[in-house]
Amino acid sequence: MAIELTETAAREVKSIIDQQELDAEKVRLRVGVKGGGCSGFSYLLDLTEQEREADEVFEKHDIKVVCDQKSYLYLNGTTIDFKDEIMQRGFVFNNPNANNTCGCGSSFSA
Repeated sequence: MAIELTETAAREVKSIIDQQELDAEKVRLRVGVKGGGCSGFSYLLDLTEQEREADEVFEKHDIKVVCDQKSYLYLNGTTIDFKDEIMQRGFVFNNPNANNTCGCGSSFSA
């Protein structure tokens, strides 16, 4: 399996890269988790030029996605989408490994 990035999410990442005038060839989307949040773990998204040797690396819709091995245990099979609706605007995680998610969707338990 892998971490999936929808076309909508990829377009938003490209837009952010353009707005911040970053080098699209060097930038990676780092995906991860950290302890905390309402349900136990919080999702992390960051733009970085660092790709570590032990990272899991994927390329989706011309976006390079990197994830550390510890986070990958919780994120394998996750799809990242982007919603731009009246009541919600932001990245959305569809994580099959999550047993429980909070109401805001930014944290989960596994």
